[in-house]
Amino acid sequence: MEKMTLKIQGMTCKNCVAHVTKALASVDGVTSVKVNLKKGEAVIKADSPNIDTLTSAVATAGYQVI
Repeated sequence: MEKMTLKIQGMTCKNCVAHVTKALASVDGVTSVKVNLKKGEAVIKADSPNIDTLTSAVATAGYQVI
């Protein structure tokens, strides 16, 4: 299992956190997601994380990985 931190742009409220959390949690292999609004980041634990798949999930939710 690997741990990865993504910087996320565009989150402004708790609903944004919920959308990003749900999007990342839906990716196959992801076992844990913690999104921090103040830091603008998400910490993901996954079996074999694919940055492109995670970035795409965030983009589909309407946010941007920077």
